Amino acid sequence: MRSDRKLSPDVIYEIVAKVGFRKHFHWGGFEATRELVELCQIDRNKHVLDVGCGSGRTACYIAKKYGCKVVGVDLLQGMVNRSNERARREGVKDRVEFRLGDAQELPLENELFDVAIGEFITGLLEDKHRGVREYFRVVKPGGTIGLNEATWIKTPPPAELVEYLSKVFGVRGEILDSDGWRELLESAGLRDMIVRINKADALSNKRDDVTDLLRTLPMVLYMYVRSSMFRRFIQESLSIPKNLLEYFGYGLYVGGK
Repeated sequence: MRSDRKLSPDVIYEIVAKVGFRKHFHWGGFEATRELVELCQIDRNKHVLDVGCGSGRTACYIAKKYGCKVVGVDLLQGMVNRSNERARREGVKDRVEFRLGDAQELPLENELFDVAIGEFITGLLEDKHRGVREYFRVVKPGGTIGLNEATWIKTPPPAELVEYLSKVFGVRGEILDSDGWRELLESAGLRDMIVRINKADALSNKRDDVTDLLRTLPMVLYMYVRSSMFRRFIQESLSIPKNLLEYFGYGLYVGGK
């Protein structure tokens, strides 16, 4: 990883793929994941899509808990590889499939899934509208789309917060407030929206995340020693603006097709 490269969204994605902690890149931690899954009313008979599946944690959790079929899609081959490793490790390889693909152009047939979920992925897209239309396209009539997304809980946000989130989370465009997310999803055709807004908690990844994070520790240490770009990423990540949690949170958005 060249040290003179700009810390752009693409470089950030490369870093987190190398280390393997993408699925811890959303506020609310695994508690928010559980709540989102419950709101989507997943059961054994549902065919589920996990957009931006990262290291496969959510997809494997759903397959193990409900016994249903899950497909995960991620833009990074490194994440697809890690997802397959996790599926083998957790004994759900027969129920999950991971594919390389862009959320804005999903390599999937129309009306294939009962549920599509995404966690802090749509807000990273260059074209959010295009992404949401793709989720809508691949979900069956009567199906459900559920997102956990970065949300301004107080507006307008100071410029330094916008800059921080762009650097650390790879946000390419505008972060929306809850009204913006609702409007975006309803414009794609979603109905009967459920919206739950939460303040961000810097300590939201609790005990059930610790074991998973510890698996990445050797690679984190290796990258920190070997890569100046990674050290810069960690340093900027830890330079949290004092007023971040006053303005920034996350929202769970669930609607039917």
